Amino acid sequence: MDGKQAKKRKAVTSDLQAAFNLLAEHVDLKQVDRDAPLRNNAVYTNGLALWMMIMQRMTPEGTLESSVKQLLDSGSNLLPQNNKRVTEKTLSPNTAAFSNARKRLPLNCAYWLHDQVATSIISRYTPTSAGIRFIVIDGTTVSLTPTGELRKAFPPATNQHGSGVWPIVNMAVAHELESGCALRPEFGPMYGENAISETRLACKCVERLPEGSAVMADSGFGIFFFAYHCRQHGHPFLLRLTNDRWRSLVKKAEIESKGDGWKTYRFQWSPSPKDRTSNPDLPPDAMLEVRLHECVVHPDLTLYTVTDLVGNARFFSDCYLHRGDIEIDIRNFKVVMGAETIRGKSLDVFEKELITSMVAYNLVIQYRREAAEIAGVEPRRMSFKRIWTTFTIFLLRKPATNDMNEWEARYAESLRIAKQDKLPNRPDRQYPRQAYPRRPKTTHFKKRKTPTPSADNNEKP
Repeated sequence: MDGKQAKKRKAVTSDLQAAFNLLAEHVDLKQVDRDAPLRNNAVYTNGLALWMMIMQRMTPEGTLESSVKQLLDSGSNLLPQNNKRVTEKTLSPNTAAFSNARKRLPLNCAYWLHDQVATSIISRYTPTSAGIRFIVIDGTTVSLTPTGELRKAFPPATNQHGSGVWPIVNMAVAHELESGCALRPEFGPMYGENAISETRLACKCVERLPEGSAVMADSGFGIFFFAYHCRQHGHPFLLRLTNDRWRSLVKKAEIESKGDGWKTYRFQWSPSPKDRTSNPDLPPDAMLEVRLHECVVHPDLTLYTVTDLVGNARFFSDCYLHRGDIEIDIRNFKVVMGAETIRGKSLDVFEKELITSMVAYNLVIQYRREAAEIAGVEPRRMSFKRIWTTFTIFLLRKPATNDMNEWEARYAESLRIAKQDKLPNRPDRQYPRQAYPRRPKTTHFKKRKTPTPSADNNEKP
């Protein structure tokens, strides 16, 4: 082992405990303390607060108390070593100090951490889809704790009976297609005077995508304004069109090529009068040179897409058929990792919890990629749920160690188990797409049923 490798191993050993070997490969949390220093006697530094917020999402309990007690049990090299309470092991198990640390943590530190991890993961491999790095954009919602501040920022839904209780966040997410790595999301209120649409939120996501990436989205985003916004920020696009919009565009298009079950049209796409009314900021000369692809997937499904990329209709159809992977990613993030339960009671803490939860998700994604490399399959052939279970049992629930040999043996053993967490390969089976069944939530209550009159009550006096 040369000096450089030894130095790298030493850095990994000193900067991380247990499962956060992955995090040390992508970012140095101590950089947060150097950029945003606190007083000398502070125990919960900004770097430690970020680490514990990530751990909070990655543990089954997911509470402040569990994070603090895990810190007391296993410790962390992010703890200040010159602090008397640390050296004498007299830290309090109460959560007040950790809660205050989360509140004073600068929001830009959480965003910096997320961007560093996501960029590092994405930049480490070359996409296999003809060299095109597709970023899939979709929308989802999250319900928050019904505090006054959050209800004001994200008004609840209303109906004929009045206003609801739970603040609803409208969110646009962007995931790298092949790995599932989550980029920074955009969010805003879904209801109320300041409600913002998924399209406007998605446009903000497009403005921060990695250079050279292409945007993929479903028919809800297959409109001129969104496609034009992608082009203006240097990102090619592959968007699905609704049947009505397809019929409206294709009758003005010129057929370019066709084959068995597919056709490609050349088209100059200009905004309609309705597009200009909805988006008055479009320039007068706005126009896109695009190709319209019509591809028969099976007798019950014909896929209509629009793109400014050059290629075969069948190729783009095969690419787009993986768009539904982001819906599985959203489910994994919200349900498997429990991120639909964000306990922050203020807007600032909610935003930090959301971003650090994304970091935790990306760390599991990177672990899945390492297991996939050992198994010799694509990352998405690995079950996220099973990988997550292996990750928590074989790494998170083990005592922390600073012995590099012990850590490497433990990590290798976990990957040996994880490489078997593959999804079944059943190419001959096809299942019709179905919506996931509605999950029972704390926001859903059973309605009171009218009691059935008994025989005694029906008797007249």
